[in-house]
Amino acid sequence: MNAAAPHLVQRLGLFSSTAIVVGSMIGSGIFIVPAEISRGVASPALLIGAWLVTAVMTIIGALSYGELAAMMPKAGGQYVYLREALGPMWGFLFGWTLFLVIQTGTIAAVAVAFGKFLGVFFPAISSSHWLLHLGHVPALRVGPMVLGNMDIGLNTANLTGILIVLLLTGINIFGVRLGALVQNVFTTAKTAALLGLVILGFCLGRKPAAMAANFGHNFWQGASWHTLHPVQVGVGGPITMVGLLAVLAVVQTGSLFSADAWNNVTFTAGEIRNPKRNLPLSLVLGTAIVITLFIAANFVYLFALPLLGDPHGATVFARGIQYAAEDRVATAALEQIFQNSGAYLMAAAILISTFGCANGMILAGARVYYAMSNDGLFFKPTSKLHPRYKTPVAALVIQAVWTCFLCLTGSYSQLLDYIICTELIFYILTITCLFVLRKRRPDAERPYRAVGYPVLPALYIGMAAWICVVLLRYKPQFTWPGLLIVLLGIPVYWIWSRRRQEVTAA
Repeated sequence: MNAAAPHLVQRLGLFSSTAIVVGSMIGSGIFIVPAEISRGVASPALLIGAWLVTAVMTIIGALSYGELAAMMPKAGGQYVYLREALGPMWGFLFGWTLFLVIQTGTIAAVAVAFGKFLGVFFPAISSSHWLLHLGHVPALRVGPMVLGNMDIGLNTANLTGILIVLLLTGINIFGVRLGALVQNVFTTAKTAALLGLVILGFCLGRKPAAMAANFGHNFWQGASWHTLHPVQVGVGGPITMVGLLAVLAVVQTGSLFSADAWNNVTFTAGEIRNPKRNLPLSLVLGTAIVITLFIAANFVYLFALPLLGDPHGATVFARGIQYAAEDRVATAALEQIFQNSGAYLMAAAILISTFGCANGMILAGARVYYAMSNDGLFFKPTSKLHPRYKTPVAALVIQAVWTCFLCLTGSYSQLLDYIICTELIFYILTITCLFVLRKRRPDAERPYRAVGYPVLPALYIGMAAWICVVLLRYKPQFTWPGLLIVLLGIPVYWIWSRRRQEVTAA
């Protein structure tokens, strides 16, 4: 970029950057995922244990990323750290996977979830209300995986999701300050809503039957080191029995994903005021706030509903946490407090939550593609900023187009399942950058140094590696497709690199 070209403007303060962390983390997962985890562990102690594992990993990750963020406060964040420490190919593979699946797939899932929960108030909005049904892709079994099995077309739920994506993309085109304002308002609202759920649950949601079923000696049922837990290998595969550490690793696909996207704030580093202070501080503050609320919310669920339930139960209480209708645990818990109005209160909270989550991810993701394009590793127009608003317009538009396509195909949920292990691998690689840069650039300015280095970063790498190994063994449908998506990026990288060299030589 020449000297006269528009450049990113530092307009985000500590509150706005923390709001991006909190807003990107709180989506719809915390309201739904505990049901799936409960079916996997069948133990109140292990339900909380799963979230504690997520808490430890997320906080260590934030503390570790803080050093890299303060050291290299540039647009692109994690892409830049990988590029500088491990080489441009690793940075590209992260950005490639982020664009193809991680960021856009998550935005699509969150936006369509907005449409589905809006249907609580407007029944015409539904994934079964088709405006243009192009067809059904049949299920295709490939080893332990099932591909396809999705409907393609336009229904009122994904149309609502597409409109939300376009609206938020437009808002973020008109300046990072406007995008940050939307983020601040909705993050404050949904944090208050989640805090309200916690307070109401602690004050009014304690049901004697649920307390008796979940606490006291029942709290520790199934949490012994000697207890074995059933896990199905792959899709439709055999049932195998695993120990405590293995089952906690298996269920991390839910809790880690629910608490993910905390790293998104690093993508916007070029627009944060005093980034050497505010970036690491926002990472730690944001993750601490969210993780505390998440763990408290799970206690609220245990106060209101028995963990073990009957899938054919006639009442919300009888179905318990394990078999809450459509896994909507938070809705079931609120119904115990407010009866029929609980569903509407929770739907409203989730609408606020998903809207703010989608906005934060749209704002942050485009900055990675902008940074990649400046390195000659993405579509050239995405390196341009709007002359007036100083926003990466082309990057925002391209991100929106691909996201809307994923909304139409209905494939985003499968893509997100595929990428859980891959995300962990990129987190491992990024935290490895700490060790690499400490050795290669010992004298580099480090306004913030990772707390607990080298023990805590090494602990994160060990925990994440264990989860990856367990998922590769017992949940191959969550691992191998994601690794394949990453590997497909290698030839794409070489093509783009060669083109960049030819342009430079010319």
